[in-house]
Amino acid sequence: MPHIDAQELAGRYAAVWNERDPELRRKAVHALWSPDGVHALLPPQELRESAVRLGFPTAALEARGHDELEARVARAHEEFVASGEYTFRATAAHAQQVNDVVTFRWESVLTRSGEVTGGGLEFVVVAEDGRIARDYQFVGV
Repeated sequence: MPHIDAQELAGRYAAVWNERDPELRRKAVHALWSPDGVHALLPPQELRESAVRLGFPTAALEARGHDELEARVARAHEEFVASGEYTFRATAAHAQQVNDVVTFRWESVLTRSGEVTGGGLEFVVVAEDGRIARDYQFVGV
């Protein structure tokens, strides 16, 4: 297991969602996640409840591999960051590592006021090469 600076990883993670240049964002996705990396999102409660009503007891959403990860990050960027209204940031000094697992919290922030509007918890498993193998995102936690 390579030594990982957990706070630095958290900062790079937040930065990829904020990156405005599509080519730099693509390169950042490739640098951050393993080629077969997985990003799993526990969606907001209302979406989970809708999924259960449709017969899906587990409502986790997943992006697998660089192509799907690029699409996931690009879509989130378009929805939240591209307008300039919001930005994402890792919370200061809260990243922790145990063996190959890193956890950290992140926030969604109004750029004009700095007001925190949301956030969540990331639980990532780091591969031998230092990139993310598995990324579990819990929004609103």
